[in-house]
Amino acid sequence: MQVWPGQAYPLGATYDGAGTNFAVFSEAARRIELCLLHDDGSETAVELRESDAFVRHAYLPGVLPGQRYGFRVHGPYEPQQGHRCNSAKLLLDPYARAISGSIEWNESVYGYHFGRPDSRNDLDSAPHTMASVVVNPFFDWGDDRPPRTDYHHTVFYEAHVKGLTMLHPELPEDQRGTYAALAHPAVIDHLTQLGVTALELMPVHQFVNDHRLADAGMSNYWGYNTIGFFAPHNAYASWGDRGQQVLEFKQAVRALHEAGIEVILDVVYNHTAEGNHLGPTLSFRGLDNAQYYRLAEDPRYYEDTTGTGNSLLMRSPHVLQLIMDSLRYWVTEMHVDGFRFDLAATLARQFHEVDRLSSFFDLVQQDPVVSQVKLIAEPWDVGEGGYQVGNFPPLWTEWNGKYRDTVRDLWRGEPRTLAEFAGRLTGSSDLYQDDGRRPLASINFHTCHDGFTLNDLVSYNDKHNDANGEGNRDGESHNRSWNCGVEGPTDDGEVNALRARQMRNFVATLMLSQGVPMLSHGDEFARTQGGNNNAYCQDTELSWVHWPDPGDDADGTLLAFTRAMVGLRRDHPVFRRRRFFHGRPVQGTHDELSDIAWFTPEGEEMADRDWQSANAKALSVFLNGNAISEPGPRGERIGDDSFLLMFNASAEEIDFVVPVNHGRQWQVVVDTARPEGVPPGEGPKVAAGERVVLIGRSLTVLRRPA
Repeated sequence: MQVWPGQAYPLGATYDGAGTNFAVFSEAARRIELCLLHDDGSETAVELRESDAFVRHAYLPGVLPGQRYGFRVHGPYEPQQGHRCNSAKLLLDPYARAISGSIEWNESVYGYHFGRPDSRNDLDSAPHTMASVVVNPFFDWGDDRPPRTDYHHTVFYEAHVKGLTMLHPELPEDQRGTYAALAHPAVIDHLTQLGVTALELMPVHQFVNDHRLADAGMSNYWGYNTIGFFAPHNAYASWGDRGQQVLEFKQAVRALHEAGIEVILDVVYNHTAEGNHLGPTLSFRGLDNAQYYRLAEDPRYYEDTTGTGNSLLMRSPHVLQLIMDSLRYWVTEMHVDGFRFDLAATLARQFHEVDRLSSFFDLVQQDPVVSQVKLIAEPWDVGEGGYQVGNFPPLWTEWNGKYRDTVRDLWRGEPRTLAEFAGRLTGSSDLYQDDGRRPLASINFHTCHDGFTLNDLVSYNDKHNDANGEGNRDGESHNRSWNCGVEGPTDDGEVNALRARQMRNFVATLMLSQGVPMLSHGDEFARTQGGNNNAYCQDTELSWVHWPDPGDDADGTLLAFTRAMVGLRRDHPVFRRRRFFHGRPVQGTHDELSDIAWFTPEGEEMADRDWQSANAKALSVFLNGNAISEPGPRGERIGDDSFLLMFNASAEEIDFVVPVNHGRQWQVVVDTARPEGVPPGEGPKVAAGERVVLIGRSLTVLRRPA
């Protein structure tokens, strides 16, 4: 076999049409062997003799796509010094573009013998671990272009590749649960009819099913256990794992782009699947443990701000390079349109405190590729000071956990909620206005993968996670949910009607709020997980979306209502403003009325005492379509209809008076008290000063034409 010196950059395995360049970083290694793996279980070892700045490299002519490989690192095994090199462990390439196989939880994949954590284990892990794969980078993207949907036109839809598609009746069985399923017209048609503009995929980076879950007959369904930051998860490919997963993912992106749908990846750069000091040796740990991980004061152990056993060392230039190279790769080579960063507060931890000006955020800010896509933070982790909602840099948007909590509190009838709710409904200026951001920095949601589904939110007071095998101890215990009087499923017609109305209330509130809405997959079908609020290990029908039969009539269902509410938001810029409300008349708009006004149910403007009343659970808000301050894309003035939103979160029926000075004639366009939620055709007309009756826990929207 010919071995040429090759290049130290780019890292990973780079196929050029004639051969492959291999490059891997390790400061701890004394020497590194590249192992080419053969189907008969044998391997050919090639020592990487060339080294530049601790990057070992070689070029091998004739090594083609589909070739499986790994590394063996010869270096110190001194856990007390933070080093865990062991050449008996076949290691994944941190830059592998594809990964083949899965982990068999044999003792050989660990650096110690079971029951003796201070021992050294020299069993060969190759027969029981995964392999890196050389991939062909060439792909015909045709005329693919990123949709580049502006945030104020964006509707996110969080989905799991398998969970969304596994039970879809129109998909071929061999495509269900795969990237190919995302590209199927039946799935894309559903998303476009729903009004979705961005599909936010739960982790598709190659991840590992934990040893503990495998022993219990479960799996890491959600996928927040990454081992390959460049590799699409191989189990989501329908026709092979030796590079086919890359092609299939690209085909899905291309198809979604053709439909105008952006692809956002939920990414986990805060930790890896190698876990704590008792975890397996799969890649980073064996390459250079001290350079990749945050080690504790005793270097045998790891700092853990993620609750998963380890945290990547964000002050290491090699970790930062890995993350930035990965992000650029997914944008430039895989054509994705943005990222949602899991436990993003961990990315800011250079030392101990959360610092929004850490090196990672500086790198993102100046990067000409990554800075131009959608960047969404899950703004918390489990470490001290980890709840950082509102504290990320101006380039970023955030999952607004305070929005979720406040809206849940309102509709379950918590006292003293109105003032907080008003702030969340109007874009959370208390969180985003002081650092130059706009309402669009707030990603609003009432449910997501983590927690109750929308159906369960209105059906359960308590979590029911017994299926997870942890004695119902896992998952959040304070869900701000309300079961409407009965825990779980019931035949009580009144309870079920109330639950259906509550679900419509949540959907309507989400679409009427300033900011960017995010739906959770299956909520439009009232999906249930039986009260399980932590289904991370449930790769079963419990977590999969149950699609209605294709012959069913969707009219009158939550699906039809959700489509209508998304459409209302899409058609009216007053619900998706790019600037915060002023709370006064806006100069240049030729309207003497304020751009927003708040009223009691009696039609009087809200006073301080009304906001602070413990029993107050109802209000109206006027949105002035003639007082939108931001211009259109060509500098033109934006005008819209005006709306009066009436919220009754109390249990009692309330008469709302239409304010007398904000329009003479109105029309009902939304009424969540109706089973269909939206009046068919023309809704009833209402004059100023008249009363509108809202039953308990309902929402009505009136429109006044411009």
